[in-house]
Amino acid sequence: MKARIDVMLRDGVLDPQGKAIHQALKHLGFDTVQEVRQGKVIEIELAESSHEQASARLKEMAEKLLANLVIENYRVTLQD
Repeated sequence: MKARIDVMLRDGVLDPQGKAIHQALKHLGFDTVQEVRQGKVIEIELAESSHEQASARLKEMAEKLLANLVIENYRVTLQD
């Protein structure tokens, strides 16, 4: 079973990489871009057959290692 975990900074947390990307896009002529938030995507393949067990394990992975829950949110998506 494949899964994807999207990790993004929480609203209100300073995102210097997002700001740098935003400025670079403006310099390249993309003036309609209003805001950029930068995050990360983690793809994982699990040897689980149960969606419930896979979701629970992925949540545990995200909360223990993949996301800093003080400043980041995460979303788990299972792919069949």
